[in-house]
Amino acid sequence: MGIRERKEREKTERRQAILMAAQRLFNEQGFEKVSMRNIAETIEYSPATIYLYFKNKNELLFALQSQAFGQLARSFESVFAIEHPAKQLEAVGHKYLEFAFQHPELFELMFVMNGPMQAVEARGETTPWASGRAAFERVVQVMQHGIDAGVFTRTDNAETAALMAWSQVHGLATLYLRKRMMIFPEDRRQAIMEEVMALFAQVLQHGL
Repeated sequence: MGIRERKEREKTERRQAILMAAQRLFNEQGFEKVSMRNIAETIEYSPATIYLYFKNKNELLFALQSQAFGQLARSFESVFAIEHPAKQLEAVGHKYLEFAFQHPELFELMFVMNGPMQAVEARGETTPWASGRAAFERVVQVMQHGIDAGVFTRTDNAETAALMAWSQVHGLATLYLRKRMMIFPEDRRQAIMEEVMALFAQVLQHGL
């Protein structure tokens, strides 16, 4: 390995160390309470070193958000082994809920906090949110498969249907995480969310 390659590897490793320390602190203390200085102190870097990699906290949050969306997108990959489109769609919903419930702090970073999106806007790029789009495209693929197979007969627009599906399962995740599913008995909450996802798949096939 040459000097240049070694330096690039060290730079990548240092950047990842910063992100790992930041994620740990955010999990322990909350996003608002952690500063760039706190992160630097945790890994014994100077604050100036942190700013070589992330110009501000929003940029750091955006990097963590991008990693989280990559993790979510990868979790969707297993559904493509399922043959029937309706079952694929239900599996995507289950994967989404599983991710949200296992990583509520990341879910907040991905969908609630303004900081990462302010970083996106500051970049001013034509297609600024590639990580979010990549996860969404997995759902579009599922919808397009259902349309092409003649299973989802109530729409011919995979993107619109994907956004509808995403919105629905996102709503379920949010209701659960914000304790609004307490309108149902505890032993009913998981089951009713599964019933909702199954009903949505049926609507796409046959209508109400």
